[in-house]
Amino acid sequence: MEVSHSNPFDDLFEEENYVLLKNYLYNYLLRKRAVEKNIMINNLGLILEVGSGLSPMITNTDAIVYSDISLAALQILRRRHGKGFYVVADGMHLPFKSDVFDQTICSEVLEHLTDDRLALKELARVMRLSSQLILTFPHRQVYFTYDDRFVNHLRRYELTEMTDRLEAVGLSSISIQKVLGPLEKVTMCFVLFCFSLVQKHKTLKPSETGQPGIMRFLTAIFQGANLFYAGLAWLDARIMPRSLATVLLIRAEKEH
Repeated sequence: MEVSHSNPFDDLFEEENYVLLKNYLYNYLLRKRAVEKNIMINNLGLILEVGSGLSPMITNTDAIVYSDISLAALQILRRRHGKGFYVVADGMHLPFKSDVFDQTICSEVLEHLTDDRLALKELARVMRLSSQLILTFPHRQVYFTYDDRFVNHLRRYELTEMTDRLEAVGLSSISIQKVLGPLEKVTMCFVLFCFSLVQKHKTLKPSETGQPGIMRFLTAIFQGANLFYAGLAWLDARIMPRSLATVLLIRAEKEH
């Protein structure tokens, strides 16, 4: 995720072992699954993922450029993942030539940027004609609350607002899908409450849980719980109407 300033959740991941936990989070797993299903399997071409951070959406190809504003995040990703290319870049000022990429991915990034319109303009610029953008974003302004502020969201979007922004830079929406439903919002508010209690009482410290045996046990519990909860969150997104979705995915094509 590309952000302009520090994220309080990063306190939990100061040690390398904790980086693993980020990639087990149920909402990350569901976003990754949704993005992978929308990426063209045949003839992938060259892919750009903007704001990949530590947790990229696509990990099964070498023909990909991971881009993020954080050098530290890309260094960790390269050490753990190894595939593809890594470029430190601001999403609002991409250091690439025009008409280069066959597919682009921007997942949970625009809401962190001061000028999201400029970022979309840059994405459209580096895309080839008829290439596709896979975009996910937090949906519904009414959902904006303290958990959004906690993870440095500057805004949430209405669907029509996002499609208008895409059309303004020459990107036409092909499909719109629900990724997460209202259960996500309830869950994140609860998690934030628990996290705040932990931080307040200082009951969780990396130095206390960094022993290999303890860490493996905690990781296994964390992974299993998130896989189970991912199933519940997926079902919630399928059942609830799109108007209540908390995260949407748009697949858009460059027209001109």
